[in-house]
Amino acid sequence: MRADRLIALVLFLQSRGKVTAAEVAAELDVSIPTARRDLEALSAAGVPVYGQPGRGGGWQLVGGARTNLTGLTEHESKALFWMLGTAGLSDPGTRAATRKLVHALPATLQDEAEILATRIHYDHTAWGDHPRTGERSEILHALRSALVNRRALHIRYTRRDGTSDETIARPLALVAKAGTWYLIAHPQHDDTPRTYRTDRISEAEPVDTSREQPSDRTERRIRRATVDDDRFDLEAFWTAHVDEVEALRSSVIARVRCPNWAVPILAAQFGRYFSVIDHGTESTTAEVGANLVIALAEQLAGWGRTVEVLSPRELRSELSRIGAELSDLYAEHTATTGER
Repeated sequence: MRADRLIALVLFLQSRGKVTAAEVAAELDVSIPTARRDLEALSAAGVPVYGQPGRGGGWQLVGGARTNLTGLTEHESKALFWMLGTAGLSDPGTRAATRKLVHALPATLQDEAEILATRIHYDHTAWGDHPRTGERSEILHALRSALVNRRALHIRYTRRDGTSDETIARPLALVAKAGTWYLIAHPQHDDTPRTYRTDRISEAEPVDTSREQPSDRTERRIRRATVDDDRFDLEAFWTAHVDEVEALRSSVIARVRCPNWAVPILAAQFGRYFSVIDHGTESTTAEVGANLVIALAEQLAGWGRTVEVLSPRELRSELSRIGAELSDLYAEHTATTGER
């Protein structure tokens, strides 16, 4: 009897109380004789399950025994289904598993879990952005399989500049950030993990090592790599990676002065690239950041004289250039059309 079917059977017994072989067969998608053999195997293995023959009979856990396969407390159940939200039921790949988990809960928790699974929805698309169509499922499936099976992959990757390269990489983790999936992997002959956007991976094929006869040195290197992978701290790596990327995106820092009412709007516009330096009774001095002077100037230009840039001088010059350019454009337009 397969272990996954055994677990599903125990959970089914727990959620339904008494079941017939026909009900088990329908739930597990097996024949009725197979369902009977599974129930008998469960009993022989020491699980307190009892079969009662005849009309009105069936199989049930003796004395209302419960399994600790889930072991979820009320607080844990709420936290889990709050985190899942509608994602658990909306994805065909997780719908059946989510339903099984709901039915495996004690009856007192099932209604609340059902509500959380159908009434909590997460939409990670920012206002004004186009809805994401999702990553290519076959690429994600290949990456996930390689990660679980500890298989190296031959991948073709397109860089930001449009150029492509091919490499062999050993997957370490998958991360989803703001609707985009990233693969973290060791490139071949490089012990430094690298991050790849999965929507730029056009090919991902498992490396066939079955025909190779690795040397003792290669086997030792593989064992050492496996140990290193097991020690990989995903959270620490990703935190450091995000900090590094965000530092590059805010390499230009400007000091500005604005009225107090504009502070929450600027904070929403610049996010982590906005920080208050001094909060006065009428105005606030703050710092804002971007990756380029021109990019920061373009973001601030729309504020007109409401936001005054105090430094750096290069940013003030760029704003002056933008202002002069706009003035020339629309002054010429006004002179041509006679508009006032």
